[in-house]
Amino acid sequence: TLVFPFLIRGGKPTPLYAFLLAFIFCTYNGYLQSRYLSQYAVYADDWLSDPRFLTGSALWLIGMLINIHSDHVLRNLRKPGETGYKIPRGGLFEYISAANYFGEVVEWCGYALASWSIQGWAFAVFTFCVLFTRAQQHHKWYHEKFEDYPKFRKIMIPFLV
Repeated sequence: TLVFPFLIRGGKPTPLYAFLLAFIFCTYNGYLQSRYLSQYAVYADDWLSDPRFLTGSALWLIGMLINIHSDHVLRNLRKPGETGYKIPRGGLFEYISAANYFGEVVEWCGYALASWSIQGWAFAVFTFCVLFTRAQQHHKWYHEKFEDYPKFRKIMIPFLV
């Protein structure tokens, strides 16, 4: 969220209203998550070895790695000085159009499982809903822009949708 925009070469400027809405949402979500974890969450002494925490942490890490790799693929589609659009290839982009969004959803589902909180699950569901809608738009655009776009690629969930 904070680093990726600075790594994009020649990216389009973000409209102010989109920036402000994202800033407000991230601030509010950060407050909800941190307030719950610091003030209200009660975990057993052995929570760090609980299967929910361990599985959630592993999912979060896997999602982060997918997200980092997918962002790397997207950032390197064009070489310096090149213009135009290209089809992303490699990693989960071989199966889905929005591998970066999939990684982010996996991250937040992992966080929700590890925190075992309604706030965490609410954010995971919200993230899925927002990013799936964006992924549908990207998927449609790819098919309209590229005649040779792989027909078997799904939108955001490998092998499903």
